[in-house]
Amino acid sequence: MKLTDEQRNLLKSIARKSIQSGLATGRPLQVDLEQLDEALRQPAATFVTLNLHGRLRGCIGSLEAVRPLAEDVAHNAYAAAFQDYRFPPLTTEEFPDIDIHISLLSAPEPVDVNSESELLAKLRPGKDGLILEDGPYRSTFLPQVWETLPEPERFLSELKMKAGLSPDYWSDTIRFSRYGVETV
Repeated sequence: MKLTDEQRNLLKSIARKSIQSGLATGRPLQVDLEQLDEALRQPAATFVTLNLHGRLRGCIGSLEAVRPLAEDVAHNAYAAAFQDYRFPPLTTEEFPDIDIHISLLSAPEPVDVNSESELLAKLRPGKDGLILEDGPYRSTFLPQVWETLPEPERFLSELKMKAGLSPDYWSDTIRFSRYGVETV
């Protein structure tokens, strides 16, 4: 989905208002879908990343399109600010300095591989977001993570550790999917 500049600005506004709502009421913004154009009412999967002074301050998202785009952004902005277990809840003092980045995910597509070396050969650094799944273990990295982990081997080992697995873990049941993003 390609968004217009107006739609992109509206999504950023929804994200910011949802965080403001969280600070004021403890709840995310309730989006009035009737007031939005069709593109923002379509189901979409998004991630909202918050940075404070250039450093990660929260990142929460959806891997599957189950809510309308505008609602998904409102929910994930609130969750990134107040429910990312890696950080304390965002404060009123931090709010003015927060940078909000929204990633609109394409539908994940399976990456059929039988070995780690085969997966590493199929990865497209800088382009692929990657989902790892094996039983109860699941993790993802957005394509933007390639900026800090540009080597495919390290990208994959960090993704495994994020899922709670060892960096050299491999099994016959491990599965991978890739996706792209449109950044807002």
